[in-house]
Amino acid sequence: MFQLKLNPLTGDSEWILIEEEDTGKQTTPKALLATTSYLDMLNDTRRSRAFRLAIDSTITKPCHVLDIGAGTGLLSMMATRAMGLSDLEGGIGSEGMVTACESYLPMVKLMRKVLRANGMDGKIRVINKRSDELEVGVDIPFRADVVVSEILDSELLGEGLIPSLQHAHDKLLVENPKTVPYRATIYGQLVECSYLRAKHGLTNREAKPSGDGIHLVPSGMAGILCIKQQQFAMHCNSLKEELKLLSEPFKVFDFDFWRRPESSRETELHIKASNDGTIHAIISWWILQLDKEATIFYSTGPKWIDCPVTKVIESAFIGSENWCDHWKQNVWFAPSTDISVLRDTNVKLHAVHTETHVAYKFMTSPQMKYVEHHDFDAQDSQVLLSPERYALYGDNNWRCLMLNAIKRALQHRVSPLCLIADDSIFLTVAVAHLSKNSNVIPLFPGLGKRGSQYLQAVAKANGYTMDRIEIIKKGDLKLTLHEPHQRKVDLMIAEPFYYGNDNILPWDNLRFWQDRTLLDPILSKDVLIMPCRGLLRACVMYLPDLWQSRRCLQNIEGFDHSLANSILGACGDIPASEESPFLPFFVWQCGKFKTLSEIVTILEFDFSKPISPCSGKTQVQFREAGICHGLVVWIDWVMDVEDNASIITTGPDERRWKQAVKLFRKPVEVRGGDFSTEIKAFFDPTDGDLRIHYVFS
Repeated sequence: MFQLKLNPLTGDSEWILIEEEDTGKQTTPKALLATTSYLDMLNDTRRSRAFRLAIDSTITKPCHVLDIGAGTGLLSMMATRAMGLSDLEGGIGSEGMVTACESYLPMVKLMRKVLRANGMDGKIRVINKRSDELEVGVDIPFRADVVVSEILDSELLGEGLIPSLQHAHDKLLVENPKTVPYRATIYGQLVECSYLRAKHGLTNREAKPSGDGIHLVPSGMAGILCIKQQQFAMHCNSLKEELKLLSEPFKVFDFDFWRRPESSRETELHIKASNDGTIHAIISWWILQLDKEATIFYSTGPKWIDCPVTKVIESAFIGSENWCDHWKQNVWFAPSTDISVLRDTNVKLHAVHTETHVAYKFMTSPQMKYVEHHDFDAQDSQVLLSPERYALYGDNNWRCLMLNAIKRALQHRVSPLCLIADDSIFLTVAVAHLSKNSNVIPLFPGLGKRGSQYLQAVAKANGYTMDRIEIIKKGDLKLTLHEPHQRKVDLMIAEPFYYGNDNILPWDNLRFWQDRTLLDPILSKDVLIMPCRGLLRACVMYLPDLWQSRRCLQNIEGFDHSLANSILGACGDIPASEESPFLPFFVWQCGKFKTLSEIVTILEFDFSKPISPCSGKTQVQFREAGICHGLVVWIDWVMDVEDNASIITTGPDERRWKQAVKLFRKPVEVRGGDFSTEIKAFFDPTDGDLRIHYVFS
């Protein structure tokens, strides 16, 4: 079996071989599936109990049950037990049978181990295929009477729910089958929130007279740099105190699992405003009805919802609220043109769903015209950014710091050759704008040709011409500039930012240091590197919700899942001989959190020199008593060697960057003042790995 792995220092994907011994014992690397949502999902006790109760009430006699997207086989084992097959001797019978369909091979291998540990390996038929690849008479002997599935993402449809159910109803299920879940309903709510507005308000900010002269989104070209028109999963409970609710929750779409769904639908909604304000976003979620009798429900809704539709079924919800990361709420951003509303007036909204997504369009009242996000057909020159990156480019403080650092770097350089080592369109435009005699080479390792087309489209608005911009691939750059009489690079800069790598650990951005090293032969003797240094920072935090969601699995509704802990990268309650992996999180969205220690610098990366191993250690003092669950680590980037105040911090107080979190094996109770921990770190440039160890004292 092969697994695709990203080399963080080169940006290249590499296939690694995962071998099995002849005995069938799996030698899969530990924490292979740590970045997936399986562990968090299995630790969601509300979810597991709701499915168990629904399966027990739905499957009351032997039948053929099909589990689509079986994962560890939990729902398949529930169905087997509900039919009484788990107590029978022998293998799969003719009256009742369960077919577990799972397409991801590493998960299939894990499922077989979990089934074996629970005495069910001979009672459930496991098929390593997508459900739409199954054929009656080939893969399964006859159509299934019941389908159980949980191929749901935060948006509900993103994991292929509709096409999977369509194929199942057409090819795999009997007429009028039983289903778990039975139905799902999507709800929405209009909100005003300045934080959410900042994630798509760059056009308005650059239009202000007090701007800095950089126009990433020139007038009349609002679509050239934007976020994707889609729903973004987000823990909206973290924004509760910053939200102004402008409507009651409203129903958008129902999806019945027990019948064949349509590929697409659309509807016009008339929503009464409950407050005066400006619509910045639609927050949405879904409620799952798991049984036909409407007694068992599961909701991904935010904590603040309080409306009749939820009050009616409030008593039917399973258990108490618990934070989980596998299902969040969704945010759909309103158009950049502000939509103001008055209390008790109607807002007209057009909603449409495809096979995989839900989308919205606002409609003005008088002419009933769509209010679009963009007024420019960007086509090939359009660059789509994450909401966090888009908000960063609109942050006046960040722009001012970066521009001041660039101005100081360009001082006393008449016609510098500047290399932009990453995918920063802001730095490329800024250098070309500020230095009229500069020549700029953006590498654009992720943006590629699209980055070049974008630069050409915004050139006039920013006062430069494309004859000063040259796009050269990194591999060709050394050959081009290493020739005799060729100029060498005077300024090499980065944010650093690599397009498309939004879910990486902070030190994966040290790819910038690796590139600086590989390109050393073409750098001038007095080259200025920006950022000049990187500071590895850390603190110890109270993170009870995140720790609970990542802890070791034991018994889930009567089924042992302890064998899954290693491959799923469990952190809490792991054996003393094992170590939890670092994982990237927006700490501010991780439920309850609190910093208990001082913030310390563990080590420094010196980018003025080629990449090399480096290590450091420090003592961390606790500033207050409490329960600590993990170590949070990030990198602060020092942009200017002469100004230590020009630091871009990416710590947990900053919402636009993910931090690396290493959860402790056990929560540690600490006292303030005299309690401390020693942290040691070692960076290995051969594999880009950062090893961190800690000892409490």
